[in-house]
Amino acid sequence: MRPIKKILIANRGEIALRVMRTAREMGIVTVAVFSEADRHALHVRYADEAVCIGPAASSESYLRGDKIIEVCQRLGVDAIHPGYGFLSENAPFARMVQEAGLIFIGPSPESIEVMGSKLAAKQAAAQYNIPMVPGTPDAITDRAEAKQIASQIGYPILIKASAGGGGKGMRVVESEAEFDEQMDRAVSEAVSSFGDGSVFIEKYVTSPKHIEIQVLGDQHGNIIHLFERECSIQRRHQKVIEEAPSPVLSPEKREAMGRCAVDVARSCGYYGAGTVEFIVDEKLDFYFLEMNTRLQVEHPVTEQITGVDLVKQMIYIAEGQELAIRQDDLAIKGHAVEVRVYAEDPANGFLPDVGTLQTYVRPQGNGVRVDDGFEQGMEIPIYYDPMIAKLITYGHDRTEAIEKMVRAIDEYQITGVQTTLPFCRFVLNHEAFRTGEFDTHFVSKYFTPEVLEPATDPAAAELAALLTARLLTDKGPAPASSSEPVATPAVKSNWKVNRQNWR
Repeated sequence: MRPIKKILIANRGEIALRVMRTAREMGIVTVAVFSEADRHALHVRYADEAVCIGPAASSESYLRGDKIIEVCQRLGVDAIHPGYGFLSENAPFARMVQEAGLIFIGPSPESIEVMGSKLAAKQAAAQYNIPMVPGTPDAITDRAEAKQIASQIGYPILIKASAGGGGKGMRVVESEAEFDEQMDRAVSEAVSSFGDGSVFIEKYVTSPKHIEIQVLGDQHGNIIHLFERECSIQRRHQKVIEEAPSPVLSPEKREAMGRCAVDVARSCGYYGAGTVEFIVDEKLDFYFLEMNTRLQVEHPVTEQITGVDLVKQMIYIAEGQELAIRQDDLAIKGHAVEVRVYAEDPANGFLPDVGTLQTYVRPQGNGVRVDDGFEQGMEIPIYYDPMIAKLITYGHDRTEAIEKMVRAIDEYQITGVQTTLPFCRFVLNHEAFRTGEFDTHFVSKYFTPEVLEPATDPAAAELAALLTARLLTDKGPAPASSSEPVATPAVKSNWKVNRQNWR
């Protein structure tokens, strides 16, 4: 076992702060790295030491593994925590860290490589008879053969990049007539996004739910799961709202998915924190989708319902300690919901809307957690992901967690940029969400920009109409010498409606 006394966090923003806080609780010294654009960022101020590693562009700073390792060697760092994004799932970087004599707080480079390829991941998981979506077992090399397989599977099908993620290199094909065009687009996008044009075919599940299982494994072969997260509310194939547990899984289905997730992790000798993702159809049959070999953005909802600090467990595992938690020790307690607060305009296709946070006041109170990396007056850089914060609420059941979230959204004051908060409020109050009868197509089914427009208060509208009519019909001008104020009716604002428009 090798104790960790000093950690460099190879990331920025809220996840860097999240890791640093746990490290501080454990008495571990922290080192921040930052780009020139992040010189005044909160994670830089919070760390015990901080080093600028390059210009604003991530390719010249946060993705420069060589510079990060150089800082570690210069400052006597023991270990690197990569957070999520950037270098977190980069096998060559993980290998560089190990070769430099440092500890990578994450899985082995070999596990990252296997699970980084959707095809390799499926082949590894197949050893344990994990349910798979019908499709091609290998990358497509013969189009005629691929069309024949697609015909056998039955349209619609999905063409997916092997190295893909975030919806890139993914195309839905409704019929054979579209096959060639969509294949060309998928390959082209895969090459431009990942430098790898390998694609494969899967049966397209028409009403899919996206449910993932959190796993933890140590370096001694012990692997556990920490139940599921429901992640079906998405835009552009990327999650916006997550919750734990899922409102639709029975205890039996949960146990079956948990066992499969543990087997997927076992198939690649996994250790550290990871997430096994499944696609679930309308019959609640589940199929292995992929494994994310890092800490997930939505990990707080799992922490809320289990009481387990996942970052702390990652550090213990990296030190070589054996898991002190056993599967039988875990139980779901309560319900948690997370919304991602992005600087995006939901009324304009969720396009980024970066700028300065002129007003930034966090919600507070019982059951409310905010993981963020900003404060009032700070600018959201154009160079990185536009997420401002993660807002998490916890309740004794799903209804209470949702009601706390609606209240927290109403209290969150943000001006200067448009945000996803009004969209999230709309989702949380929608009948489909409340009943659990939703899938990954929620946005296309139910959301239009018009639903975010404030509802008119009928009483206020009637009063305004009467006032207008009176002014139009009153032909008697007020005396010029009159100093008496003219009494006009007061219009009572609808606080809840107005608060929806606060950005």
